[in-house]
Amino acid sequence: MNRRHTIERYKLHHILVWALVFGVWYFLRYQDYSTVGKALTVTLIKTVDLATMIYVANYILVPRFLFGKRYLLFAVLFIAMILLSSVAKMYIIGTLLNNPALLNISANIKSRIYDNVIPHFFLVTAGVAIKLLIDYLRLQNKLIEVAKEKAEAELNFLKSQINPHFLFNSLNAVYFLIDKKNIAARNALHKFSEMLRYQLYECNGETIPIEKELNFLQDYVDMQKLRLNANTNVQFNYSSDVKNFSIQPLLLMCFVENSFKHLSHYTHGKQNQITIDVTKQNGQMQFLVYNTVDEEKPVVKGHEGIGLINVKKRLALLYPGEHELSITQQDNSFKVDLKLAIN
Repeated sequence: MNRRHTIERYKLHHILVWALVFGVWYFLRYQDYSTVGKALTVTLIKTVDLATMIYVANYILVPRFLFGKRYLLFAVLFIAMILLSSVAKMYIIGTLLNNPALLNISANIKSRIYDNVIPHFFLVTAGVAIKLLIDYLRLQNKLIEVAKEKAEAELNFLKSQINPHFLFNSLNAVYFLIDKKNIAARNALHKFSEMLRYQLYECNGETIPIEKELNFLQDYVDMQKLRLNANTNVQFNYSSDVKNFSIQPLLLMCFVENSFKHLSHYTHGKQNQITIDVTKQNGQMQFLVYNTVDEEKPVVKGHEGIGLINVKKRLALLYPGEHELSITQQDNSFKVDLKLAIN
């Protein structure tokens, strides 16, 4: 158990606060009494009296009546507590100091109210307000933690949906190599193992260097190119200054995967095209993905697969107000334009 938990468990900070109140109160009023002993005794009585009222208000009256929306009863009990406490305090102090003036409560009633009731009212009210403020701040911190845990859980769920989909696509690419030379097959399997290693061992952190993410995408593009026909042109371009910053792992994968999934199947005449461009300027990374689609079966507008839905959620959670995503669908092309603020 650390020091903070020990202090909170045994309420040691309460003792420190009331010790400070006692010290300040004594320093300000000790000269009003003939001896140090009387000054200490009276100060202790006043401190205990104030502490008792504040604890009764915070742990009994507020939870049971104020939070229970019994406002009138709360006000009556709150004022009654202050009046009774003030009378009891004056009686106790008058008895200990043998002061008949304090024992005669009805004498000089206005002075009694001014010196005892009104200060008690404001001091206890301040104590209640401080407790409510502390409870509110603690509640806000708990809500922030709950929201953070919910976001992390949702991100982990989204990743778990993306990874199997990618795995099956990669296995499908390897499948097309069965009848090809073993050298190509071994190279493809090597890239595949590197991609799995990247996902299993390097994507567990919150961010990943952009250089590693681009290498991963390059391996994926190289594998997919093995199963494409000669009428397909795939370009993956990124400028040399796209480096020295980090992004969320597997954030860009969906867009690249989607371009191969919906790529056109022209066999002659028109050329199948995939173009991926990554640039960096003005504190932003721009990620462009373009691919041709079959005119007979274009990507239906408004109908997005689980991959695009997931990546939009991830962007909203991880880069709120720090990204721009534009998806353009035409009769024979599909284009994604992502602008991402980088640190």
